Amino acid sequence: MRKLVYGMNVSLDGFVAAPGDDLGWSAPSDELFRFWLDQELAIGLFLYGRGLWENMSSYWPTGDQQPGATPAQVEFARNWRDTPKVVFSSTIDKVDWNARVVAGDAVEEIARLKAEDGEPMRVGGATLAGAAMRAGLVDEYEIVTHPVLLGGGKPFYTAVDSWVNLNLVETRTFPGGALLTRYEVRR
Repeated sequence: MRKLVYGMNVSLDGFVAAPGDDLGWSAPSDELFRFWLDQELAIGLFLYGRGLWENMSSYWPTGDQQPGATPAQVEFARNWRDTPKVVFSSTIDKVDWNARVVAGDAVEEIARLKAEDGEPMRVGGATLAGAAMRAGLVDEYEIVTHPVLLGGGKPFYTAVDSWVNLNLVETRTFPGGALLTRYEVRR
């Protein structure tokens, strides 16, 4: 059975994007970028909602060719292109870069993929991750909290039907005051 990880940069008040999908507040330090790269290198399958797919696919297919790209950014772009991806959307028909589209029931497909053997999967996009959370499919949360209050936007957390007990397995502080808290779901 594969492990499902949900992790993103989050504001102190719990948002992954400011109003208008502004992500400018979450620009990572080199150390934090390297952390996210190391996490991504351990993932065997990315699961994206439409919004995050559009954000990632607008830059990372050629991120290694951008002027001034750091060695970590070059590695991230190559890994992003090479890692299989599933995009959950009813409005996108075609995707590139080692990806496929699923227009049907996201929870059913994530549960099917999770039941397979293989490397961990990462779910990305607050709406898609929220559906996986409500279905009890998320095994681990990687939350990098940034020292900023956004006051609104797209929330990281979704309403769940019952308590989800977690075990804290790691904390780490990054330059600029960002704080990683990593939790495993207690089953």
